[in-house]
Amino acid sequence: MAAPVLRWGCPGTRWVLAWVGGGYRRGASIGSTSNPTREQSAVAQKPLHTAQKPRKGEHKWEAVVGLEIHAQISSNSKLFSGSEVCFSAPPNSLVSFFDASLPGTLPVLNRRCVEAAVMTGLALNCHINKKSLFDRKHYFYADLPAGYQITQQRLPIAVNGSLVYSVWGGKKPSQMVSRTVRIKQIQLEQDSGKSLHDDLRAQTLIDLNRAEGQLRVDANVSVHHPGEPLGIRTEVKNLNSIRFLAKAIDFEIQRQINELETGGEILNETRSFDCQLGCTVPMRDKEGKQDYRFMPEPNLPPLVLYDTTSLPAGADSQQVINIDQIRDTLPELPSVTRERLVQQYGLLPEHSFTLLNEVGLLEFFQNVIKETRAEPKKVANWVLNTFLGYLKQQNLAVSESPVSPSALAELLNLLDSKAISSSAAKQVFQELWRAEGKTAAQVVSEQKLELMQDLEALDQLCLSTMEGHPQVVMDVKKGNSRAINKLIGLVRKATLSRADPALIKDILEKRLQS
Repeated sequence: MAAPVLRWGCPGTRWVLAWVGGGYRRGASIGSTSNPTREQSAVAQKPLHTAQKPRKGEHKWEAVVGLEIHAQISSNSKLFSGSEVCFSAPPNSLVSFFDASLPGTLPVLNRRCVEAAVMTGLALNCHINKKSLFDRKHYFYADLPAGYQITQQRLPIAVNGSLVYSVWGGKKPSQMVSRTVRIKQIQLEQDSGKSLHDDLRAQTLIDLNRAEGQLRVDANVSVHHPGEPLGIRTEVKNLNSIRFLAKAIDFEIQRQINELETGGEILNETRSFDCQLGCTVPMRDKEGKQDYRFMPEPNLPPLVLYDTTSLPAGADSQQVINIDQIRDTLPELPSVTRERLVQQYGLLPEHSFTLLNEVGLLEFFQNVIKETRAEPKKVANWVLNTFLGYLKQQNLAVSESPVSPSALAELLNLLDSKAISSSAAKQVFQELWRAEGKTAAQVVSEQKLELMQDLEALDQLCLSTMEGHPQVVMDVKKGNSRAINKLIGLVRKATLSRADPALIKDILEKRLQS
């Protein structure tokens, strides 16, 4: 009860769809900044295709999706009271007089929550309102003892933002493309209590501790023909994972198309998502739209924020909130980090995406970069393919890896200085993974994996290999460029893979030309 919650309002994003033989195809979202020729949804379970011109008997559809996101603020106390916030605390053990709505109690705004809301707004490119207002939203439910919820309906703390995100798609399957979603507003909102339904005893218990999890989403979905008015929307409530959100939206779009194609109608109703059946089911209709009787919150004055230009002279920093000061404390945002990786190290955008998508992987990569002479692209290749591949095989987090950044950096230094071959480097990595505590140099020495440095001995091996395989030599001289690869393989086998293939090829080519 009275827990600090941020609500993000995302206005409808539109997709063009075509009804195709019992399914639908989705095109790029309207207003998207990327090439709309082909895309994959960041949340859908199947690849999505560009909406094609409908064949005879088909109808083109456009879907509009808006998300209302409830995000819990990380704070030590609640939004309007000093009660502690503690996950899994015993029911009703963290309830103040205000939380219980006892007469005469007044709300006191939590400074930390305001700062978090401003920081969120800045991160989402919102305009921060220097003056915002609190309102009462009236409705009766047992987990709301006051009979109203304190929110920001008229003038929220932040408005008109945007979020740029990346998805796999574009002209190549591995290509990353950018999409932009608009943020309508961010508002501070009091959280309600939690209803615990006991079906066995046919009763409901109320917990007025902080109720909600870290994130929940309400999805508003409608479909219509392009150029026509928007369709009647349904609201899918209380989705608590990205995967369920994706499934619920995709199902609801398909359900509405099916309903309209068969002559039915869409009801303005609230639905829930059954994760076991993979479908949405009705909860209650909204035909009689509820009047929340919004009114200004009389016990809270307007929330006034400042920036450097409007900050009063001599103002106590503990009594005011400076937007610019909060802006300066923002960490580097993911989009900025991805761009920096591309510019600084010459990485592909999809590689920068993967580095940020795995917890701890970017830090691991940067620590390797600090200790190795190898090119950043080569480091990225080892981290994203070899290192990450081993982690995935054994279902380990980056922090659980037996190979440290220093160990990988030492291995790459040996490879870069041509002390070992690329195939030997993979053997060394495998041994480092199995035998935690060993260094790359120790593994190379123990298993005698260092490259041959005696050029005269290598030249003799190449000569003897050519003499022992005259037919292969003849094939090379006749113009079969692939035949030389067989000679290279034979020489490497004779050296126990301790010779550089490029050096072997160079010696063989000189011998063949002489």
